[in-house]
Amino acid sequence: MPNFQDTELDNIIEMRGMGQSYDGGKNFIIKDLDFLVEDKPAQGQFIVILGMSGCGKSTLLRYVAGLQEPTEGKLLLKDKRIGKDNRVSMVFQQYSSLPWLSVLDNVGLALKYKGVSKAERDAKAMELITKVGLAGHEHKYAQYPTLSGGQLQRVAIARSLLANSDILLMDEPFGALDVSTRLQMQDLLLDIWNEYHPTIVFVTHDIPEAVYLADEIYIMKSAPSRFVEHIHVDLPLKRDRSTKRDPRYIELVQQVEDTMIRVAEMG
Repeated sequence: MPNFQDTELDNIIEMRGMGQSYDGGKNFIIKDLDFLVEDKPAQGQFIVILGMSGCGKSTLLRYVAGLQEPTEGKLLLKDKRIGKDNRVSMVFQQYSSLPWLSVLDNVGLALKYKGVSKAERDAKAMELITKVGLAGHEHKYAQYPTLSGGQLQRVAIARSLLANSDILLMDEPFGALDVSTRLQMQDLLLDIWNEYHPTIVFVTHDIPEAVYLADEIYIMKSAPSRFVEHIHVDLPLKRDRSTKRDPRYIELVQQVEDTMIRVAEMG
C-alpha cells in the first residue's frame, strides 16, 4: 500500500475516500481511493499514474480538472474545493486546440476569459510559445495538418501552463505521436518541469516513459480501483538521454514491470 500520510508540507491535491459509480451506487469503478500530492516549493513534483485500461486513471484527472464530480469522497486543491476560480487545464491525447484560432490566441485563451488585455496576454503567450519551440508559428491556425501532432501538443502544454502554472494534468498526451516526436516531447516536458516547477500529474501506459519522467509513480488496481503501489524514482531530477543507459534506470523499469504484473493479477 502506498503511504498517503500528511507531512509538514502543504497539500496541492488532496483526495479522500473517492468513489465513482454509474449505477446509483450498486457497483463502484473507483472505491475508497486516497491520494495526496504535496506542494514542493521551487521544485514541484512529477507524478505518473499507471494502471490497467479502464481502472479510472483518466477519471482522477477529470476530477482535478473539474470536468467530473465523484460519486463520493472529498477533493481539495490547495485546501479549497474546485470552483471556477481554481480549475486546472488538462492536456489530452486527442488534439484539443480550437482550430479556428491561431496558436497565439489558443495559448492565451484562459487569460482572455480572465479579462486580461490582448497586449498583455499576447506577450505572456509568446513567452511560452517560444519556450515550447513554436516561435514563428504563432499566427498559424492550430489545426492538423497546418501543424504536426507534436506541435499541436506543444500548443496544449503552453496553453495549460499559462492557464495555471502550478498544476499540469496530462492524459496520455504523447500516445498518438511517432517515436521520435514522443522522445522530443519527453525532453521538452522535463525542461518545463525544471524551469517552471509545476506539479505534473501524468497518465501513461508506457513504463520506460514513466520511469524517465517521474519522481513518483503510483499504480492503480482494477475495479473497484484504488492505489495499491507507490514507487519512488530515485534518479537525478536533471535527466537526459544518458539517463536511459543508467543501470538504476534499467533496474527501475524492471521493478515497475514486475509490480504492474503483480497488480494485474490482483484482479
